[in-house]
Amino acid sequence: MTFYKSFLISLIILLTLGLTFSAGYLLHDQLSLIKNFPVLDEAYQILKSHGLKEIPTQPALEYGMIRGMLQTYDDPYTVFVEPAQQELQSDSLRGSFGGVGVRIEKDDQGMWRIYPFPDGPAAQAGIQQGAYLLAIDHLQLNPETNLGKIQAALRGPVGSKVSISISEDSSLEPTLFTLRRAEIQLPTVTWRIAADTFQVGILEVNLIASNTAQELERGFQELQKSGAKEFILDLRNNPGGLLESAIEISRLFLKDGVVMQQQYRGKEIETFRVDHPGQLSDIPLIVLINHNSASAAEIIAGALQTHHRAMLVGTPSYGKNTIQLIFDLPGGAAIHVTSAKWWIPGSDLPQNGQGLQPDILVNKESDNGTDPVLKSAVQIFTSK
Repeated sequence: MTFYKSFLISLIILLTLGLTFSAGYLLHDQLSLIKNFPVLDEAYQILKSHGLKEIPTQPALEYGMIRGMLQTYDDPYTVFVEPAQQELQSDSLRGSFGGVGVRIEKDDQGMWRIYPFPDGPAAQAGIQQGAYLLAIDHLQLNPETNLGKIQAALRGPVGSKVSISISEDSSLEPTLFTLRRAEIQLPTVTWRIAADTFQVGILEVNLIASNTAQELERGFQELQKSGAKEFILDLRNNPGGLLESAIEISRLFLKDGVVMQQQYRGKEIETFRVDHPGQLSDIPLIVLINHNSASAAEIIAGALQTHHRAMLVGTPSYGKNTIQLIFDLPGGAAIHVTSAKWWIPGSDLPQNGQGLQPDILVNKESDNGTDPVLKSAVQIFTSK
C-alpha cells in the first residue's frame, strides 16, 4: 500500500506539473500574441464589447484576420486556403482520392443532381443518374451550398463510410444510402491520334501531379502502338502543380544537362540535373503553350526549349518563376507561402510576369471550332 500511495502521489504531482506547464505555455503564447499585436487585440475587445451584431465564430474571425494579413503582405501567390478547398487541391495533386465516384451538378431550379461514375461505389449501390442529392451525413444541401464543400464532404479515407440522402424524382422523398469510399483516380493526361494524320499523337496535360510522369509514359506507349511516330505535348491552360513532378517529366525527354535551379531565402542554390537519357529522349516532339501555361508547366516547356529538345508553339506563357510551400493549419486549412525562386540556366524567362516566348507564335486559340495552334504543330510534322 505504501508503494501504491507513493506511486499515486508521484503521478498526481507529474500530472499537475504537466498541466501547469501546458497552461503556462498557452498563456505565454496568448500573451505573446497580445504583446506583438496590441492594436489588433484592443480592436477585437472593442468589437466584442460594443458591436451591435454578434461576433462571428472563431474560425471565421481567424480566417478573416489571416486574409487581411496576407493582403497586406502583398504577394499574389502567398494565399490562405480554407479546409474544403485545400482538401480538393491536395487530392488533385496526389492524383487520387477516397470518394464515392460521382459528378455533381446544379440544375436550373438550384437543386443538386448526382451522376455516378460506372463501377464506382454510388453506381454499385444502384443510385440513378441525375438523382437529387439532399444531404451528406449531417450536411443539409440547399442552392447556396458551396460545390467545394459538397465535394469535400463526399471525400474521405478509402474504406471509410459516408451516408447520403437522395431522391430519385422531384417528390424529394429521401432515401438513405450508406456508401463505402473507394479510391477514385484523377487522370491528369489524356491522349489521342491527330484527326488529320495517324502518325501524330497528341498528349494533353491539364495538371502536374504526382502520377503525371507515369501517365505520360503510358500515353506515349499506347499512341506508339496505334502507329504514332511524332508527338505533341499540349501544356496549354496547365496551371502547374508539383515541382518534383515537373523535374521528373523534363528528365523523361532530355538526355543530359540541367533541368532547372532554385534558391530559398538564405540557402545555397540547388541544381537539378539529368543523370541519364530519359525514356522519351529520342522521340520527335513539339510543345504547345499559352498564357495559362504556368509554373511547373513552364519548367517543362522552358527546359525542353533551352536544350533545343522541342519547339514551342502558341502564345507566351504566364511567367511564374516562384515556388510555394504549403503549410497545414489546424482544422484542415492551409497557407501557401512563396519561399523560393527558380530559373533555367541559359534562359532569361520566365520572370516577373514575362513568360516563355514560343518559337512559332500563333495568336488564335480557336477559329470556327478549329484549333489553329494544334493545326500549326501538326503541319510542322506533316510538311517535312
